[in-house]
Amino acid sequence: MKVLVTGADGFLGNNIVRELLNRKIEVRAFVQKNSPVTTLDDLPIEKLAGDILNPSEVEGAAKSCDYIIHAAANTSIWPQRSEISWKVNYDGTLNVISAALKPKVKRLVAIGTATSFGHGTLEQPGTEESPFKSAKYGLDYIDSKLAAQQAIIKSVKDAGLDAVILNPTFMLGPYDTKPSSGALLLALYKGEIPGYTNGGKNFVYVKDVAIAACNALKLGKKGECYLMANKNLSYKDFNQLVADELGVKPPKLKIPNLIILFYGILSQWVSKLTKKPPKVSYSVAQLSLITNYFTAAKAVKELNMPQTSIKIAIKEAFEWFKENGYLTTK
Repeated sequence: MKVLVTGADGFLGNNIVRELLNRKIEVRAFVQKNSPVTTLDDLPIEKLAGDILNPSEVEGAAKSCDYIIHAAANTSIWPQRSEISWKVNYDGTLNVISAALKPKVKRLVAIGTATSFGHGTLEQPGTEESPFKSAKYGLDYIDSKLAAQQAIIKSVKDAGLDAVILNPTFMLGPYDTKPSSGALLLALYKGEIPGYTNGGKNFVYVKDVAIAACNALKLGKKGECYLMANKNLSYKDFNQLVADELGVKPPKLKIPNLIILFYGILSQWVSKLTKKPPKVSYSVAQLSLITNYFTAAKAVKELNMPQTSIKIAIKEAFEWFKENGYLTTK
């Protein structure tokens, strides 16, 4: 049994590769050409450099593989409108769909995003039935991932593709090389976050998502989506949890809604002058005010997805950052 993992050198991809190896499954890792990431170098895998936008290279990578886990994505949210987001997230997915329709491939497990569904509240968290709410933020990352998800579902219905889609929330854990979500932990550790807003989000251990992705090779219903979620926390409560785990002080200042929105506008204006990404874009400011809450009930039931404590996710992420030289200053 051989599995092709696209985006294998990314945060989730790294963890998926390791979970597959734990299960004694043969791995072909499809990574970006000239990728600076070295976390896969000592693993007993076949590493293949290629371009997700090149159909023949994707098809070649899938050759002789029984399954595909498609984790490659462009997750940047600046600039808000981005041609590369559409190319990687949508066009790249179309290439993977084409490769997955070849006779030998038994199933495609595609990694989407929770933002393809509507968020909820603590009392009524978002589910796979919650309608999309995020078009108003004008983020090509969100829009392109939704379009890719819709393309997969269409291929299931029209072309007989066997695929399931996993939709993670905010993942935390080790091998966050960029760093991506872990940048929030580093900023809290270094005291770089001045305050918190009224919103909150769902947090999930990246290894739980990796386990669910590997389970989905055999489990899960064809054409279905599964939210990869765990703990819904306000930003205030999350900051306190991180502070307790890392031994630092949490930000105490509650930032009024109008202030954070104005700061987002101001940051974008400064960004145009400096040609540097804004610290907080207006869209990110808007997102910081909502309760981005979800439930993983369906994934727990149908994919046997674990629900590991977020404290463990925070601890392992921080330990990995520490071991790999990310804590230059406090």
